Amino acid sequence: MPDEDTGRAAVTRVRRVVVKVGTKALTGADGRLDSDFVRALSAQIAGLLESGLEVALVSSGAIGAGMGELELSSRPRTLPRLQAAAAVGQGQLMRTFHDAFARFRVRVAQILVTRDDFHDRTRYLNIRNTIRALTAWRALPVINENDTVSVDEIRFGDNDVIAALVANLIDADLLVMLTDVAGFLRRGRRVSRLERVDAAALAEAGAESDRLGVGGMRSKLQAAATVTGAGAAAVVAPAREPEVLRRLLAGEDLGTLCAPARRRMSARRRWIGHAARTSGKLLIDAGAAEALHRRGKSLLPSGIVDVIGRFAKGANVAIIGPDGETVARGLTNYSAEQIRRIKGLKTSRIAKVLGDRPYDEVVHRNNMTLA
Repeated sequence: MPDEDTGRAAVTRVRRVVVKVGTKALTGADGRLDSDFVRALSAQIAGLLESGLEVALVSSGAIGAGMGELELSSRPRTLPRLQAAAAVGQGQLMRTFHDAFARFRVRVAQILVTRDDFHDRTRYLNIRNTIRALTAWRALPVINENDTVSVDEIRFGDNDVIAALVANLIDADLLVMLTDVAGFLRRGRRVSRLERVDAAALAEAGAESDRLGVGGMRSKLQAAATVTGAGAAAVVAPAREPEVLRRLLAGEDLGTLCAPARRRMSARRRWIGHAARTSGKLLIDAGAAEALHRRGKSLLPSGIVDVIGRFAKGANVAIIGPDGETVARGLTNYSAEQIRRIKGLKTSRIAKVLGDRPYDEVVHRNNMTLA
């Protein structure tokens, strides 16, 4: 989308969309999958595909589907039972999607992931390549967190984080998170647009949970912040609103639009800033923070005041300013032990201390993502 146009009109020009639907939208009051809703959703997504858009679906609901299949009256409380319910429900979930999309001659493909798949660069790229191949075959990727081996969705976010990571992974123009409310509410009234998902908005959103879903508006806004910071738009919208996807992409004012940053982030920087796990921290002084954030400079040893953690060369680290806030994340040219020896020194002294100076910078700006 053009940098100068970040409003509702820009949403009408997207070409690649990630749709995320949560447990509460997919299931009825009895805990079973709501087949009527799934059919309605499949009709909307099939329409987007027919219009030429590329679509990936991130779906929760495996635990809810398992609850229905096992005739459980309440959500299991122990981790093994939650994972067992997901194991039973995942097949039911995909069978329901398969049957619903088959009416429109749309093939569906299951991709189960964990957060670790996004942290590892090779696995991250493998997921992207698989999704690209499915898109070329006009098959719909249906992505879910592998709850039988991972506890991230069970404990946090109801797949909101996964949806944001997928959107960044495939360089989507738009992430649509379908939920059971009208959008982000402020004093009981829907907020049509957020220019920036900041700490105040996150504090307002709070966190909610119930017997099926564990996400809440806060996790959705956190996911939106991940996507918008990379230069794409995000919308939180009511799943049960008739034809919500078609109307959103026609520019209608539904839900809450979170506006994208003006600059599109490169694929490598999206991975560094939002997907890869950090292995340690570099604490820097005010001058270095200014050079990084305001002037786009690399991080030199002279601006580093302390090193936290143990990590090897090439690790992804958080760069922390004197106020305790994260200034950036980046890949280091030196190990933690080497940085401890050269911190605070001028670049010209690196070789004298380490015996060699392969790099002037501890973190080069090309391997850095600003917060």
